[in-house]
Amino acid sequence: MSSTTMSGSRSSTSGWAIGFATFAALMLVIVGAFQAFEGLAAIIKDQTYVVGIDYAYKIDTTAWGWIHLIWGIIVAAAGFGIFAGQTWARVVGIVVASLSAFAQFLYIPYYPLWAILIIALDVVVIWALTTWNPADDAAY
Repeated sequence: MSSTTMSGSRSSTSGWAIGFATFAALMLVIVGAFQAFEGLAAIIKDQTYVVGIDYAYKIDTTAWGWIHLIWGIIVAAAGFGIFAGQTWARVVGIVVASLSAFAQFLYIPYYPLWAILIIALDVVVIWALTTWNPADDAAY
């Protein structure tokens, strides 16, 4: 799909790409909020999470809570930056989503289903932000 601008030139950005970018921004905000709440739960009551035995990464649950709270705020801020149309926010969003997926991988022994859900959402965000061409949005 392509669109025609007022001057008659063609743009290669489709409504799908813009929609995916909006979806990615929203997902960053949601994933960031999820991680912040996940962190708050671990900080407030660290017995909430059951820790499996014999896992390679052993970090205190409260420490994980602070990591996820701070990281969730950063992830959500990147999402709001994309909503604001900031070009830097797209790159930050890709980096943040990649690091978020890695952090969730380390969180698997504490809460595996939640961590896998967030990893899946991070992959969708990365895919959406890499298919969007913000230079073409100026044509709309």
